[in-house]
This record gives sequence, C-alpha cells and structure tokens, in this order.
Amino acid sequence: MGGVRRGALRQAVATLNPGYFALVMGTCIVSIGVNTNGLATLSEAMMWLAVAAYAVLVAATLWRAAAFRAELRSDFTDPRRGFGFFTFVAGTDILGTRIAGTGEHGIALGLLVVGGLSWLVLGYVVPWTAVLGREDRPVVAGANGTWFIWVVASQSVAVLAAALEPASTARSALALVAVCSWSVGAILYAAAGVFVAARMLLYPVRPTDLTPPYWVAMGATAITVVAGARIVEMADAPMVNATRGLIAGTSVVFWAFGSWLIIPLVAAGWWRHVKHRVPLRYEATLWSIVFPLGMYGVAGQYLGQADSLPIVEAIGTHETWVALAAWTLAFAAMLVHLARTLVWPRPAGAGES
Repeated sequence: MGGVRRGALRQAVATLNPGYFALVMGTCIVSIGVNTNGLATLSEAMMWLAVAAYAVLVAATLWRAAAFRAELRSDFTDPRRGFGFFTFVAGTDILGTRIAGTGEHGIALGLLVVGGLSWLVLGYVVPWTAVLGREDRPVVAGANGTWFIWVVASQSVAVLAAALEPASTARSALALVAVCSWSVGAILYAAAGVFVAARMLLYPVRPTDLTPPYWVAMGATAITVVAGARIVEMADAPMVNATRGLIAGTSVVFWAFGSWLIIPLVAAGWWRHVKHRVPLRYEATLWSIVFPLGMYGVAGQYLGQADSLPIVEAIGTHETWVALAAWTLAFAAMLVHLARTLVWPRPAGAGES
C-alpha cells in the first residue's frame, strides 16, 4: 500500500492543476466575509486552513517544477490552463489581505512583494507562452474563464496595497501601486471579455466547455469592486485624489455587471449538469466558483460602506452565507477526493468486484 500511495502522490503532483491556488483564494475571501459578519473564531480557523493549503501548494509546485518539468511546461504553453498560474498571485495577495486584518503587517507586506513581483513576471510570461508564442492559430479557440484570473491577480495586488496603506509609512508608494494595478486590471477585464466572447461566438459551445472557471468572470468584477472601494477610502495622495471619483463610479458599474452575470452563470450550470447530465464531481476548478461567491459578498459590503449604499451592503452581507455554504460543500468534497486518491488509493488496474 505504501508504494501505491507514493505513486498516487507523484501522479497528483505531476498533474497538479496550476489553478489550485483558487483553494487559498476561496478560503481567504470567505474567511474575510464571515469575519465581517461577526464569526471571528470560524474566520480565524479558515485563515489557518488557508495558510496550510498555501504551504502545501507551494511545496507541491516546487516539487513539480523540479521533477516534472515537461508537465509544467505543457501547462505554460496551453491557453486553456496557462492562465491558472495567476491563482498563485491572487492567492498570495488575498492571504496577505486576510493576515493584514490580524495586524501582522510585516508578513502581509512580504506577501505583497511576492505577489506583486509574481504578477509582473507572470503578466508577461503567461500571455507569451500560452498565447503569442504558439504557432497554431487561432489561439482564441483556447480562451475560457481562466483568462479572467489575470484580472483577479492584478486587482488582488491593488486590494493588498490598499489594505496596508493606512498603517504604512510609504503611503504614496502603496497608493501608486494600488491605483496602477487597479487600472491595469480594469483594462484587462475588457480584453479578456472580448477574447472569451469571441471564442463563444466563433466556435460551438458544448456542455463540457462551460467549466467552473467561467464564474471567475463574475469574481473578477467583484474583486475590482473591492479594490476600488479600498482605494476610495484611502488617505489623500496624488494618485488617489486624481482617480477617486472615477474609481468610485466605475466600481458601481462593475458591481452592477457582476450582479447581472450571476443569472447566466447559474443557467449555464443548469444547462451543463441538469439538461445535458454532465456529472458533477469534485475537481480543483470548483474553487473557481467558491471564490467569486465569496468575493461578491465582500464586494457588496465594502462598496455599500464606501459609497453609502445600504441595499448593496445588505446584499453582500446575506450573500456571504451562500459563499460559506458553497465553501463547506467544496471543502468536504475535496477531503473525500483526497482520501480516495491519496490516503486509500486504488492499485492501478483494480476493477469493481
């Protein structure tokens, strides 16, 4: 059994989904949401789960980079999976935002440095390896919901920079980082939306194509709202003063559009799993549903407070409970999946008795 487990573990690392850091993203944002709703103990427990998940995923990714370079290179050159690497950026920054809420600003600043540098590097590497550097055309055929994770990564840098600004002596620098990354993220959302829409209009959309990462289209609007609300509340700085009104108004637009997206996304899930009976089973990409739900709840609360919109704040407060329920189901399914594949794996070739 020991050999079977080692083989199963190696296989899991070799095929690790580059978007698995969405587990950290979803856990951290739900932790922030329930903390705002008054469940401090549960929020802290979820934060530590996120820390543990982050450590395990970083170790697994480093192992994969050392031992399974061909598989890693294949993901970087695949437009359907390459953008999943941006979940490392977003997971790092959202974890930093949660830790900043505990007062550990030094750790959070370190995570901002890691996340910010990773965002800069991956922001040039991934589009080149997964899109521009490919010989086959048209590359837009591989566009999917994971492309919006690039937007989420950019906005996560803005969120953490804005969260650290009140307690920092480098307020102007953090304001510059927050406003610039927010602006880049807003432009990237338009670009990703065009490419994904083109793929859906030019090529047939099959039930198996509508994977959970399409929910990131809504999650990207939500984190844009959170980043914008944080920037609006920042202290006066040249970059903030120049853009505060624009960012406040644009954040409302993003919240409205994200709210509108929820119904089509739910309808797509019904069409995929109910009408066409695509099995609903655990996969790493399910965390791409949990994160947008959690971020939408937090976005409503932050936007409602920043712009004095009590209805929006109430929607965010109540929707956070939906996100917590989704996180609970996904986490339980993940534990069952890990138990079956890593703790008690089936020997290769074992069949039904």
